[in-house]
Amino acid sequence: MSIPTTIDDPAMTLVYILIVIIITSIVTRLIAFSMNKMNRFKKNMTVVYLIRDLINYIIYFIALMTILQFFGINLAGTLLSLGIVGIAVSFAAKDIISNLFSGIILILGKSIKVGDTIEVNGEKGYVERISLRSTVIVDDLGVKIHIPNSTLTNAHYLKFKPPEKYRVDIIAGLPLNIDVEKFSENILKKISEFEDIAKNPRPDVFSKEIKFDESRLKVSFWVKDLKDKDKYKLKITNEIRKCIINMGENNE
Repeated sequence: MSIPTTIDDPAMTLVYILIVIIITSIVTRLIAFSMNKMNRFKKNMTVVYLIRDLINYIIYFIALMTILQFFGINLAGTLLSLGIVGIAVSFAAKDIISNLFSGIILILGKSIKVGDTIEVNGEKGYVERISLRSTVIVDDLGVKIHIPNSTLTNAHYLKFKPPEKYRVDIIAGLPLNIDVEKFSENILKKISEFEDIAKNPRPDVFSKEIKFDESRLKVSFWVKDLKDKDKYKLKITNEIRKCIINMGENNE
């Protein structure tokens, strides 16, 4: 089946364009699904993102050339005939080109990998994804920060040894009928049962203030891996809640 280069009927042109878009979308999704299922890349997701981005860009370019042919536009010939315009566009797109080459350098050089903990321009987080144009890190609040790859190749950044420990502070309000020292002993014993919470620095409980209706304490501990901070913040918060309830019932 030959693909028509030009179509006189506008309705058919729209149909062919929609077909190209649908096929492109299906193919890119299949590629993403297949790459995520390949066990050989499970330990190095950076390779997955590189190969997937390269294949997707090639598919998008082919789809664009196909769509332009429906309008009688030869993209390759047009680019060659617009040499001066191409130079002007290249200057305008120098940041994009710089980020693309920087992304290739980062990925092939393996100076930064998915899962690493880095700090750049005061922003600290673990690397969630490295694409050809930008690197995505997730900070301690769960906010995703997109950093241009050229920033990482041209500026200083900090890379922490894996796994990067992270301190978690939880403020707890204790009813005045609960013994603070006993609560501290109980919650620290419970925290020590979690293997992914660091023994050094050791967890601790600090007094913040006393109000008319409660004693406010700060429960601090360190998780061994930055990516586990939210999970253990939730777990320990629940353990604090259960400890307060149990001690309150025993005092009645």
